[in-house]
Amino acid sequence: MQSTPQPAQRPVSTLALGRSRIPVSSTGGDVLRVISDPCTPVFLTVHADGRRRYSYWQPFDPDTGRGSCYAALPTNECDALHSTGRITFGEAVVDPTKATHRVRPVRTPAVPARAAAALPARTAPARMAPARTTPARTAPHRVRAA
Repeated sequence: MQSTPQPAQRPVSTLALGRSRIPVSSTGGDVLRVISDPCTPVFLTVHADGRRRYSYWQPFDPDTGRGSCYAALPTNECDALHSTGRITFGEAVVDPTKATHRVRPVRTPAVPARAAAALPARTAPARMAPARTTPARTAPHRVRAA
């Protein structure tokens, strides 16, 4: 009996962006890196017929002679990143045939390097001063003459 060949699966990695441990495919990781680059604004265009397109402007690269055009990102990967909470959409700019949203990565507040739970518990000093058995001396109260 022959086994049927299984489709090739993409390697899966876990990106720590947003402190999430949800696995992301290698393509999804690449897409997330493009979206996270502050110099590369990414937009989602939703057309009137419901078609969705994620794209960004690719600047001209004199070394390769490529660029100076819009480049599309894989829609299924971007939708997966949005459904897992890794990217978010900005306010829509609407015209009669489409709506355009800015796509941004979700940012979470940074956790301090030394979290309070990681610090050792405080213990009492090994040698403590003996407790006072007599009241503390107070300075005599002086009255000012007017």
